[in-house]
Amino acid sequence: MLRNGSIFSIAALPVAQLPIEGLGVFAQEEEKKYKNVETRKRESVGKTCSSALDKVIGEKGPVFLAQAAEDAASQAETLNKKMKEDIQNAKTKDEKALFEAQYKELKVSQATIDKYMKDAGRFWKDGERALLNIDRKEKTCASDYEKIQVWNYLAYTYYSLDDFKKAIVYYEYIVNSPGEDDAFRLDTRRTLAQFYAQQERYLEAITQYEIWEAQAFSVGASDRLMMAQLYNVLEKKDKALKMTKIGIDEAEAKGEVPKEGFWQIQFPIYYDRSEFKKVGEILEKLVEHYPKWSYWKQLGGMYGMQERDLDQLVAYEVVYLNGELKSESDIKNIAGFYQGADVPYRAAKIIEAGIKDEILEETSDNYKLLADSWYQAYELRSALQSYEKASKLSDSGEIQFRIASIYLDLGEDKNAYRASLLAEKKGAGKHKAANYNKMGMALTNMYCFKDAVKAFNNAVKHSKDRKSQRSPKQWIKYASFEDDRYRKLRNAGAKVKSCGKA
Repeated sequence: MLRNGSIFSIAALPVAQLPIEGLGVFAQEEEKKYKNVETRKRESVGKTCSSALDKVIGEKGPVFLAQAAEDAASQAETLNKKMKEDIQNAKTKDEKALFEAQYKELKVSQATIDKYMKDAGRFWKDGERALLNIDRKEKTCASDYEKIQVWNYLAYTYYSLDDFKKAIVYYEYIVNSPGEDDAFRLDTRRTLAQFYAQQERYLEAITQYEIWEAQAFSVGASDRLMMAQLYNVLEKKDKALKMTKIGIDEAEAKGEVPKEGFWQIQFPIYYDRSEFKKVGEILEKLVEHYPKWSYWKQLGGMYGMQERDLDQLVAYEVVYLNGELKSESDIKNIAGFYQGADVPYRAAKIIEAGIKDEILEETSDNYKLLADSWYQAYELRSALQSYEKASKLSDSGEIQFRIASIYLDLGEDKNAYRASLLAEKKGAGKHKAANYNKMGMALTNMYCFKDAVKAFNNAVKHSKDRKSQRSPKQWIKYASFEDDRYRKLRNAGAKVKSCGKA
């Protein structure tokens, strides 16, 4: 396993500087002293133990060689990656050719990298066997301090072998050994907490973290975030919120931006508690400092729940203008917001673009939605085209009724009449009475007064109440009067228009 490309010197290596968050370069440190609680004397590794450990971690020892092999593999991968990037970023053909030649000459083969890693694994296993042998010999490393050093190296070795369960065992030996929690053991508790969390042993993780936090000189934002996450997983929501608040306050006091994770933990907790104003405030912070489109969409939703319609529309528009509304529901939602805000033209343009970009399928419902928006915007020709497309994909008489209505508005009475007949044939549903009314109007405009009266009578017949019967009854009187008037004019020899529905 590569360790970020570093050779680690683990002589007196502080365990807590190890895993989870990534390993740094560990320089050789002067051996730290350990105070025996009973004797109050400063202790160090004796000659016998030191000699035994040096054979494992010294320059010729398997642990040192394992680290060197891992570092060689890491450096090779880094070199290969850098040369590939140089080729991709070359500005001229000559420069690209130069980089390609360099890559061909200096590239480290994958077989070589694999060999480095295979060697590293073998050396780590050799180190494991040697350290276990030292641990079994009670007289080699006999003092509490010496035992802790051996356990520390064993834990690190198992970590390097990706055997986290065994690494945990030896870290547990350290924190449970005799003596007070000095800085070394405190750091070990922190590392153990991280390993527990990695193994989903969350209660044990937070227990170690709490012991560490209570005595630590300082607690960084990453550790506060980890503790907040653990509290959250353990359903200790109040403690999670408290820890996030501390983390946020500490960052802001330093003039820094708090970690995104603090707000990510707060958001669902406050949402579940229906504290939507607080959720909105958190999302406003997130879009300010970590402007992801998902946060903008969620913020728009929160504004909607608070009936802040204009703010909701603006939030969704920001996302839409950046091309980040990519689902059918997203497009329909923002179109609905514009319709609700009495801006149907914008709604129609968004739906039209959604169909063109294949976000919305070419279905009857989607074309009808587009047509409705055009109609509300009084863009009758565009509405008519969309209704016609919807009609081809559906047997709905309701769509034909709407087509008839638009033709009537456009003064195309013959087309309106034909559309109303088709609506009658398909079944206009709840618009049956209105469809007959439109049919009658079209016939009246074409001077087909007798047919118009029949249509208006059907409208009266299918009207649900007296109020809705009023209009067709008035039209019946008008059409009957005009029919009688035109008949008398013809009888008198006047040239007047006749029915033109054919």
